Amino acid sequence: MTSYTVGTRSSRLALEQTKSVVDLLKKSKRKTDINILEITSSGDLDVRPLYTFDRKGIFEKEIDQAVIDGHADFAVHSAKDVPTELFSDLILASVPTRSAANDILVHRNGLKLNELPSGAVIGTSSLRRAVQILRMRPELIVKPIRGNIETRIRKVEAGAYDAIVLAQAGLDRLGLTKLITEKFSVADFVPAAGQGALAIICRSDRPDLVDHLKLVEDPRSRAELEAERNLLSIVEGGCKFPVGVVALSDKNPDLLTLIAKVFSADGSDQISITEKGHTEDARGIGIRGGQRLLNEGVKDFSESWESALKKWNLQ
Repeated sequence: MTSYTVGTRSSRLALEQTKSVVDLLKKSKRKTDINILEITSSGDLDVRPLYTFDRKGIFEKEIDQAVIDGHADFAVHSAKDVPTELFSDLILASVPTRSAANDILVHRNGLKLNELPSGAVIGTSSLRRAVQILRMRPELIVKPIRGNIETRIRKVEAGAYDAIVLAQAGLDRLGLTKLITEKFSVADFVPAAGQGALAIICRSDRPDLVDHLKLVEDPRSRAELEAERNLLSIVEGGCKFPVGVVALSDKNPDLLTLIAKVFSADGSDQISITEKGHTEDARGIGIRGGQRLLNEGVKDFSESWESALKKWNLQ
């Protein structure tokens, strides 16, 4: 029997995600014994709002380093936390079947976004979510919030926030779906690249392990993720510059529709693109979509964000 060690963050959500991958691998064609190594990331220790970080990969750098150093054979991450450029020794080996990609609202009294009274306080540390909330309801107040999902929900229940916006996938994986007040459409409220997907990372010089991890890959989910990540790599989005992007292949698994929206710092303007093509050309779809955003002036938005962050009501 093959024995592996998988590295992961120690949060309940990260562990649930990792256990789901372990279960898939154990049910695959090869008999496998897998130990879970819990690792604390720099993003877990630093509770500043995400947009204040000047580097990427704060939630997986230490875990990936453990893979490089041989302390873990592979790692399981939330795909949206994984930088578009991995360490040179690593490879995105496998993408299991994606969960829901959309965002949701949790309100302590069950109200939806358009039902909230003026001045209601919404918690999120995602600039992408914040700017879309304020475009839809400019009279609301958006404030930063950190902590795991359970912590954020407790803050709503305690009245520190009227509502929070989160990824549906996280609540689904934790069995908290009943707390969802409203589900947002991915076309109207565009999620982050990779949202709802898992990324399994391992060393590129271990072809046997890569082949094993491929046994739990979903080709459709891989194609969606490749399109989204390649667009992001072109426009160089990140925590300080909100890019909403989602690839859809639900109606026809052979075709891919990529939707992306980029917003001005004050939320008053946006650039939207839709790129379509065959699933097998997912990388090209993402690159073409990213280039279209550049051609339509996304860099003009980018230049305004740094100064706007100092004034914006998230800080």
